Amino acid sequence: MKTRGKHSFKDLGFAKPEPHRMSRQGFPEAIYCPGKTDAQILSIFENLLEGPGPVIATRITPETAKALVMKFPTSRHYSTARLVIAKPVKKKTGKRVGVVTGGTADLPVAEEAAITAESLGRDVMRLYDVGVAGIHRLMAHQPELSKAGVVIVCAGMEGALASVVGGLVACPVIAVPTSVGYGAHFEGLAPLLTMMNSCASNVSVVNIDNGFSAGVVASLITK
Repeated sequence: MKTRGKHSFKDLGFAKPEPHRMSRQGFPEAIYCPGKTDAQILSIFENLLEGPGPVIATRITPETAKALVMKFPTSRHYSTARLVIAKPVKKKTGKRVGVVTGGTADLPVAEEAAITAESLGRDVMRLYDVGVAGIHRLMAHQPELSKAGVVIVCAGMEGALASVVGGLVACPVIAVPTSVGYGAHFEGLAPLLTMMNSCASNVSVVNIDNGFSAGVVASLITK
């Protein structure tokens, strides 16, 4: 262990995990699984368990998730979100986080955001498949949206939904462009640019498909 307390980290050679980042910053270090071997992921996960939690492995394959859950039975695999989480914050505090999607194809990114926020102790309200092609579906839930302390909007195609939600709520909106759409969508670049050019002043944008960061930022906003 290098240094002590909330500034400590482990030197594993191939990685330097920080078990106590939650104490230092209010959110934990996550394990981004692509590009890592199963042995590396399991080793990092085990070392992060020494901290207060949560321990979060993102973009994990079903096979690696099975290996993690077998070794650490208290962890849980969320297949749609492609997450494995251990030691979540169980007590719900702060304002509610709303998670909204344009369509069902946005669910993997939306669930990554929602479950991340839940693991950090936030109450999450989900509102899925309410895109602008059927805007009445969104409007029917406006009273629920108005109660949120922050709203995460995950949308692909042209990404207009974030601006619409931004014009309806009196709270921050975190826009997450998703890589869902046809050719001119450019794997998420089209909605990214739409969201960045939103005329709704309460809209901020994270990277394409980055539900994890959206969940973290939402939890910090509603702390």
